[in-house]
Amino acid sequence: MMHALFVSNALLWILVVVLAGVVAALARQVGVLHERLAPLGALATASGPVPGEAAPELVMSALSGAEVRIGGADPGGRSTLLFFASPSCPICKTLLPTVRRAVAAEDRVRLVCASDGESAEHAAFAREQGLDPASYVVSRELGVRYEVAKLPYAVLIDAAGIVRAKGLVNTREHVESLFEAERLGVPTIQAHLALGAAEPTQPERILS
Repeated sequence: MMHALFVSNALLWILVVVLAGVVAALARQVGVLHERLAPLGALATASGPVPGEAAPELVMSALSGAEVRIGGADPGGRSTLLFFASPSCPICKTLLPTVRRAVAAEDRVRLVCASDGESAEHAAFAREQGLDPASYVVSRELGVRYEVAKLPYAVLIDAAGIVRAKGLVNTREHVESLFEAERLGVPTIQAHLALGAAEPTQPERILS
């Protein structure tokens, strides 16, 4: 009886050790995969102004009644993150705090929110989200000029009025990839990764 109990306990401990080893191996593999996975950029679309082109120069009326200039050289030397959202878009609501933090973390970038519909609905949405009504534009024309088909959508325009990056943004990584694309001088993170993959590798040196 005692012998059987001892054997049973020994087998259980062996099983525990084996399982611990399997878990450790899986954890290591997950870490390796995480390091190898490239950052996911915003999904750029072929429609609308493309990165490298001048953004349409527009003067729009904000919720507060103030004029908002979009495109052209910014007198204050600021870039503009144009964020298209909607009160009825749940992802937009979830992402807005992240967008505001991302803009705050950048140097000399202003946030302009844009949408279309009833001004009263957007005024309530702006209050709910703590958005500046002087930087919130309700205009169908703006969405048409940038050919925005899905939300949330963002366009990064530099201080000279040039579109630097754009695309559908559903996560923090998507938003940050717009700024990263500008820093790298590429239209999208995907283009940068594809360029890196296309570069020929150096031939291995053969030791004699």
